[in-house]
Amino acid sequence: MRKLMTTMLMAAVAIPSLAVPTVASAQSRELRRDRQDIRDERRDLNRAVRRGDRGDVRDAREDLREARREYREDFNDRRHRWRDNDWSSYRRYNPRLYARGNWRAPFRYTRFGVGARIAPAYYGSAYWIRDPWRFRLPVAGVGRRWIRHYNDVVLVDYRRGRVVRVIPAFYR
Repeated sequence: MRKLMTTMLMAAVAIPSLAVPTVASAQSRELRRDRQDIRDERRDLNRAVRRGDRGDVRDAREDLREARREYREDFNDRRHRWRDNDWSSYRRYNPRLYARGNWRAPFRYTRFGVGARIAPAYYGSAYWIRDPWRFRLPVAGVGRRWIRHYNDVVLVDYRRGRVVRVIPAFYR
């Protein structure tokens, strides 16, 4: 019975640890520290299980849960740093970067909605925003490009020709 309990406890500890998201090697110090805390708490839990004291096991489990919770919160804070309106506050302090300029296209303005299918002429390489980080736009993702359509910025899935996202009046 004791072996069964130990095995179940080890499985309960190991399975949730697989759900903890992994991130690239260039991590913030805080995330690295949180991951180290998780390892330390997991080690403490294993020691408590080996000793067999229920009170210690209960406390160690709670500590491990708390360490994982902190890691998830910090990871989500880091992941959501570049959100929809990050560019808007940046635009307030760098208005020249977002100036309208003399931009014309060989077609008329059309207001696109999310999910709309557009012709390749609208998202050809001439309309790509080559450096989206310069404008503080979120990461486009695989198979997607930020394009300029008059004063709007449109995220297009260029494989299917679908509009994924629209930021109207991006350029002033």
